Amino acid sequence: MFNSAYRGRFAPSPTGPLHPGSLLAALGSWLLARHAGGAWGIRIEDVDPPRTVPGASAGQLATLQAFGLDSDFPVVHQSQRGALYQAAIDRLLAQNLAFACHCSRSELAGQHGIHHHCVAHAERPTPAIRLRVPPGSVVGFVDGLRGEVSQDVHAEVGDFVLRRADGCWAYQLAVVVDDHAQGITDVVRGADLLDSTPRQMLLQQALGLPPPRYLHLPLLLDAQGHKLSKSGAAAPVDPAAPLPALQQAWAWLGQEPAALAGCATISQWLERAVAHFDPARLPPQDIVITPLG
Repeated sequence: MFNSAYRGRFAPSPTGPLHPGSLLAALGSWLLARHAGGAWGIRIEDVDPPRTVPGASAGQLATLQAFGLDSDFPVVHQSQRGALYQAAIDRLLAQNLAFACHCSRSELAGQHGIHHHCVAHAERPTPAIRLRVPPGSVVGFVDGLRGEVSQDVHAEVGDFVLRRADGCWAYQLAVVVDDHAQGITDVVRGADLLDSTPRQMLLQQALGLPPPRYLHLPLLLDAQGHKLSKSGAAAPVDPAAPLPALQQAWAWLGQEPAALAGCATISQWLERAVAHFDPARLPPQDIVITPLG
């Protein structure tokens, strides 16, 4: 049914309802998967319990369903995948590619928050686990929309956390393990995660995993340059009125609005969107939303 050479995903964190920027990322990743004849799925990234809002994941899934964006493979929740993450950490520790770290944020403040060597004054009952990032760890890749990207992970990030001192799995570890476990070939997501990609590629290398292809879609920003969903300026998308929101997201993705004019149903809209979608029209720059009035 699907081209096995392309398998994409949308992976929201259940911190609240979906906003227009979330819909843009979901629709963009879905359209790119369909354009390639590939499969597309949903993963709930709920590895941070303090930020998880009860009921948010169910609300997000219901909203996506209302917009016709159904997962082609079973939806997984990261909160249920701890054994996979622990196995990855055990492997890295056994190879001395990761280590236990007792440093606190305040102790690392003198190094601008970047860990290059441990400065802890005392051991913690449950230390964090970090990946070793030696000098010269420069990672480069070609983003599908933004072109060549390079980061000196040692200088700019340092040894980064895989499991926090509070026992929570770090996003960087969970996303790498899950993308491989789910056979994801193409990661399409918002540009706010662009600078996480070199870390993830370094971790993939440490675990001996092949990297997927990456494409980072534009963000929706307010006039001050803040991500719209975090600025308080954006209302959640309305699952009761999906067509106007889909049409707006289509325009933000640089597509021709007139191509989908007159669609009366979600299924008709999505079918025509796949037929008319042109990846070459995707805008590489973020989008500033100016309030009406």
